[in-house]
Amino acid sequence: MAKNQKYPENKHIALTADKDYKSGQPVAIGAYRGVALIDAAEGDRVTVWLDGSWEIDVAGALTEGQVVYLTGSNGLTATANANAWGVSNQAKATGTGPAEVAPFGMIPPTPASAG
Repeated sequence: MAKNQKYPENKHIALTADKDYKSGQPVAIGAYRGVALIDAAEGDRVTVWLDGSWEIDVAGALTEGQVVYLTGSNGLTATANANAWGVSNQAKATGTGPAEVAPFGMIPPTPASAG
């Protein structure tokens, strides 16, 4: 039997930063996808919020419900790559600018979980 529950709703979690993060940046550590709530250097603990929606700059045009992807510089892009991060809650014209996006949290999409 499980005891001592730590994160009853798992909306945020402290993880070991795999690189440097600034507060408000998208985070992808293992299967977790979220937003850094604090600045953290690589190796430090970083609090990652896994739930909700955030206004974050995204490169490229978006449609509602479109998957957004993490870039190598901790940014978001509409251009598909292997690092799916979340979904856009709004349409946005081309260029880089703010969009309301929601992280996949602790369950990123995979072919096995689709449908």
